[in-house]
Amino acid sequence: MQLSGRGVALSIIASVLFALVPGYVQLLAPLDGMQVFAQRVLWSLPAVLLLVTLSRQWPLVLAACARVRREPLLLASLPLAALLMGIQWALFVWAPLAGRMLEVSLGYFLLPLAMVLAGRVFYGERLRPLQRLAVFCALLGVAHELWLTQAFSWVVMVTVLGYPPYFMLRRWMRLDALTGFTFEMLFMAPVAIGLVLLWAPPQLFSQAPQLWWLLPGLAILSSLAFAAMMAASRLLPMGLFGILSYVEPVLLFLVALLFLGEQFNSAQWLTYLPIWLAVLLVGWDSARLLIKQARQGL
Repeated sequence: MQLSGRGVALSIIASVLFALVPGYVQLLAPLDGMQVFAQRVLWSLPAVLLLVTLSRQWPLVLAACARVRREPLLLASLPLAALLMGIQWALFVWAPLAGRMLEVSLGYFLLPLAMVLAGRVFYGERLRPLQRLAVFCALLGVAHELWLTQAFSWVVMVTVLGYPPYFMLRRWMRLDALTGFTFEMLFMAPVAIGLVLLWAPPQLFSQAPQLWWLLPGLAILSSLAFAAMMAASRLLPMGLFGILSYVEPVLLFLVALLFLGEQFNSAQWLTYLPIWLAVLLVGWDSARLLIKQARQGL
């Protein structure tokens, strides 16, 4: 699979949009993490359906429904994909409220390494020299963090181990990004409704009327970010898609430190500097390849 300039751009856009979510979540008091997750799902569903309408993707959605009726394995895989994504959604909005966003950012730093490994083992993808150098730099940072802390928290491990199976499952399902996202929202909706009915604060919107516009805003932000990420995952080789994902944890790190007030151990600079160097190497390599492809008329 050749490098897609559109795929690279979509990956970077997704990272920027996702990095805005933790700060946005702070505005949603008095909701706790699970209630933010539930409301995010419920408000995202109409946003996704609107996006399907505006992009004229209903024929693809209906074709996917026909596939679901014909393919029992596809039907069985949809709830699993929704579960894997629901766990990540819940963690992502719970962490900034619990003061653990730096741990999530570390998990996202580790995630591209897991994606590169998955691409190499399951898809036989090979990395170019600068990409291999980037992976080596990232491994140095990860090794230092492991030496410094002696262990990774459950927050880190859920992030690292949860996404690779999800992306592999989505690739196997052969659904376009928006259609797959729509099905996942539909399967998560009953769980979200149950959470709202059982644990929502009484008279929520009368106590916090600003939620009437803040929650739809969160849904739109999340839907656009996730749609961009899934589109990038379909356009790029898994290894390159994984390495480009380093952009998001860099941004999440800055948000946690500068806007959420989380504490950063100065000894961790030796963790983050090699990883940031890896990001620069990937960007340089991608730009060189894009220029080469443009000159060849590809």
